[in-house]
Amino acid sequence: MAHIDDTSPRTDAPAPDDRRKPGSPPDLHRRTWWYVLRATMRQFSRDQCLDLAAALTYYAVLAAAPALLALVSVLGLVADGEQAVERVVGTMEGVVPPDVLAVVQPLVENAAGGGGRAGVALVLGVALALWSASGYVGAFGRAMNRVYGIDEGRPVWKLRPVMLLVTLVAVVVAALVVGAIALSGPVAQAVGDAVGLGGMAVTVWNIAKWPVVLLLVVVLVAILYHVTPNVRQPKMRWVSVGAVVAILGWLIASAGFAIYVSTFASYDATYGSLAGLIVFLLWLWITNLALLFGAELDAELERGRELQGGIAAEEELRLPPKDDRASEKREAKRQEEIEQGRRLREDAARDAREAGEPGDGHRDPADGHRVPDDRPSADRR
Repeated sequence: MAHIDDTSPRTDAPAPDDRRKPGSPPDLHRRTWWYVLRATMRQFSRDQCLDLAAALTYYAVLAAAPALLALVSVLGLVADGEQAVERVVGTMEGVVPPDVLAVVQPLVENAAGGGGRAGVALVLGVALALWSASGYVGAFGRAMNRVYGIDEGRPVWKLRPVMLLVTLVAVVVAALVVGAIALSGPVAQAVGDAVGLGGMAVTVWNIAKWPVVLLLVVVLVAILYHVTPNVRQPKMRWVSVGAVVAILGWLIASAGFAIYVSTFASYDATYGSLAGLIVFLLWLWITNLALLFGAELDAELERGRELQGGIAAEEELRLPPKDDRASEKREAKRQEEIEQGRRLREDAARDAREAGEPGDGHRDPADGHRVPDDRPSADRR
């Protein structure tokens, strides 16, 4: 995050792909890497990412139901949505805490219950579902702006379609992930026989599908990192260092959280029937923490590239904004309000002078006249 006014237009920022910058992370010096790692930890705390993750968790809860509706509707166009959901839920049993699964499973199954109406849902419901689910993407974009220390300068008519498009891409990628997970066992065998690939291809797919799923998720996170903030970043890399670290960190944290919940925690005794919901919210919070940490790492890697290239980025990242029209309008309104406040103060002072009221003294409560105040100035405070 920048240490100066975040509304600065950065008109003097060099091009995102300035030739002075190292081309890729392996080109960074060891000293630069140490600087990046330390700065990432500091900025993660300075940008209050714990609080940002909590806000994102709130938006994620609001977006969960419409996002699931859109996801199952897309699945219903290409496969048996209910069967795919059953396989995904079975896979999740070994990944997420049981209390989280107890909250997620009914939501997914209820959304899958309308699989027979997939076409109708796609036409009538998915648009509204995407609009609601895009609230999380918008909140994530605002968090990314804080990470990069820049104000949101894109007008609403330009920003909102971008967030809707990112939400649609996220739903499609999620559908591909679900489809890849569901395409296993008898389903994969049936597909292999239908296309004439035989059992060997099915065996290869059962091994290769997990790297494919991981790659799809990393690509989705990289899209979130690249598109949502209001900064023109260097040429997009479909697999960013921050995205990889975020996903791996999320997997490790989820596994550790599952072990903690099932072994040491006593949420049932503390929260009773709300235990599953509390665990689900904590898991979402951990997920958003991982995403924000990866974003901070990518931002500090860009700072390291700029510093090693001789660009003065120690105080703020030298990346130009994608748009600054909304920022300029807000700043103009802010200056107008400041000027109005100044006129109020000056008019009040002029009225007081015209009424013959000195600046010092106090009113006598008996007749309301102002009388001199002989106390030392320090005692008047």
